[in-house]
Amino acid sequence: MASLSFKHIYKKYPGGVTAVSDFCLEVKDKEFIILVGPSGCGKTTTLRMIAGLEEITEGELHIGDTLVNDIAPKDRDIAMVFQNYALYPHMTVFDNMAFGLKLRKTPKEEIKRRVEEAARILDITHLLERRPKALSGGQKQRVALGRAIVREPKVFLLDEPLSNLDAKLRAQMRTELTKIHQKLGTTFVYVTHDQVEAMTMATRIVVMKDGLIQQVATPQNLYDLPVNVFVAGFIGTPQMNFIKCTLDKKGEDLYFTFGQNSLKLPEEKAKNPALKDYIGKEVILGVRPECLHDEQRYLEAMPDSIITANVEVTELMGAEIYLYLVTSGAEDEDQNLIARVSPRSEARAGDTIKIAVELPRVHVFDKDTERCIIH
Repeated sequence: MASLSFKHIYKKYPGGVTAVSDFCLEVKDKEFIILVGPSGCGKTTTLRMIAGLEEITEGELHIGDTLVNDIAPKDRDIAMVFQNYALYPHMTVFDNMAFGLKLRKTPKEEIKRRVEEAARILDITHLLERRPKALSGGQKQRVALGRAIVREPKVFLLDEPLSNLDAKLRAQMRTELTKIHQKLGTTFVYVTHDQVEAMTMATRIVVMKDGLIQQVATPQNLYDLPVNVFVAGFIGTPQMNFIKCTLDKKGEDLYFTFGQNSLKLPEEKAKNPALKDYIGKEVILGVRPECLHDEQRYLEAMPDSIITANVEVTELMGAEIYLYLVTSGAEDEDQNLIARVSPRSEARAGDTIKIAVELPRVHVFDKDTERCIIH
């Protein structure tokens, strides 16, 4: 088993392109760490540097107590699962899983024991004599995982392993991967652009953008305490609503003002000293879709935080309805919002409705730096 230590890692390509900048991270033994971010943010490059498939330009990478910058990939005691499975088409499932062990001159009995044990964990014992072309996408994925498991590596590296599967199978494999991680008790480093995968499987998530770490936290902390607009918008489905508004003071009270709308801050939030410097200035208000309510009980309980909005589209999701709304915004521009409401909502496209904003749960961001001022 192994921890990972990244100390000021950089990856620079010829021509001045920097793919990863000042990457610092401590991964504990047995953690399930997920690197998440949009395409081109440097997450796969980071994974390939751990594997030794990309050279580290600057900085130090330790696996356990060993500095691995100059150690060949085969000697790093890691196993990588690729997006396209990379199975040998002419070999059976057994031979695909055993191939790496045969190269290492592992005794035949040991190979048989390890392959059968991995097949049992992955529930693919009945597939051992088949060839890859006779397997479904999910089965190929399990074989690729099995080939990594038999190596008994210190660290598993997984590069978007579920992206080729259909939606139902992806959800199933997410659960399977979590169970496998618990059974093996090994360190997993996983790359995806799908924040649902990150939220459901990770012990901690590393959010990346343009080669830089934006935030490292548990899934719940990322959701509740995002450090900036990028993280707040990236984590959560549907994504957070961002409203340009002015923070105004009337008497002792603070208000968010945008278009025809004025929302009074709850007393405990208004007392926050971090807001003092922003009075009279523009800020960005971040509101999760589940913090917008159209039910009468919310409207009665929150009389100081109601906006009027037009319903453009409704999407029934079964257990909830997404309302796509338009209200008046700053500088006479329309402000688009998404509300996640009860399936009993009677709002329909074309209606003008009242919406209560759950202000104790909003986030306020600096308009220029996009850093979070208060949660």
